Amino acid sequence: MQDPFRTIEWREDHIRLLDQTLLPREEKYLDIYDVDVLCQAIKRLSVRGAPAIGVAAAMGVALGMLEVGVERAEGAPNHFELVCSKIGKTRPTAVNLFWALERMKKVFYTNQGSTLPNIQAILVQEAVSIETEDRRLCELIGIHGQGLFQDGDVILTHCNAGGLATAGYGTALGVIRAAFEAGKKIRVYADETRPLNQGSRITAWELMKLGIPVTVITDNAAGAIMQSGEITKAIVGADRIAANGDTANKIGTYSVAVLASRHGIPFYVAAPLSTIDISLSSGKFIPIEERDPIEVTSICGVPVAPEGVAARNIAFDVTPAELISGIITEKGIATKPFTDSIAILFS
Repeated sequence: MQDPFRTIEWREDHIRLLDQTLLPREEKYLDIYDVDVLCQAIKRLSVRGAPAIGVAAAMGVALGMLEVGVERAEGAPNHFELVCSKIGKTRPTAVNLFWALERMKKVFYTNQGSTLPNIQAILVQEAVSIETEDRRLCELIGIHGQGLFQDGDVILTHCNAGGLATAGYGTALGVIRAAFEAGKKIRVYADETRPLNQGSRITAWELMKLGIPVTVITDNAAGAIMQSGEITKAIVGADRIAANGDTANKIGTYSVAVLASRHGIPFYVAAPLSTIDISLSSGKFIPIEERDPIEVTSICGVPVAPEGVAARNIAFDVTPAELISGIITEKGIATKPFTDSIAILFS
């Protein structure tokens, strides 16, 4: 099945990305020529999802280095570090961003003795390679994960972990897509995922584009529908996974995992190995982003709470490994004890 959209791509001398803040009302692409504009696009969630943020970070480094002229070649290392620093400050939780920056740093310093035009070309090539690899990794995640789902399954997902959150195909939705493309008759319930409604706005839009049956529910309805016995599986993506399997994902994921455990429903996480931060022994060390409270007190600019009321906008939560049935990666499925199985995947 051909992708019905392109999340992010490199176009000769700039980045083109689908502005996800406008979905589902408008399908608009942004052409970005400036690294500061890209940083704002990442912060405001025009591009979002850990793998897609990683691709955007790599392309941002390449874009930023195109700003260096031959006459300023001696200042290239300082400019490179400044670009990496700017991008690194955009989103703290998604580890793919930092993974991509480290990969671009390795390429830059390995080729530092080359000419500036050659370094610029190599950085662009590396960023495009990261995008291509991400799409292929997602396809492999789908291949490994789709066997966990059977004909007739009704699947709950939270937030968006599809092609819109990656360079293409998706992680959690990639598994669902692979099962659907294998001919399995499945249905999906998509949590709305407040406060920014990535489930109702983005996941539903994406699944409808792919022709996969989807029903949007409020976040608070997940428990009741699980209690009814209708949901058979749950699957989500991830923004950072610790070495022991603890998983940070969009706020509300922990609640879904607790409910799934209570009702005996398998709860899976799908993510590439680049999302696993083996430097962190557990989820308590994962930095959790808090965003502007206005995202809680208003929806699309319309106030839904009293003016001046205090609000907190915690963007992610951490699901303990004990609540996770399996972590689906491009190299296979990690199972409990995750510390051991994750280490094997990295060996």
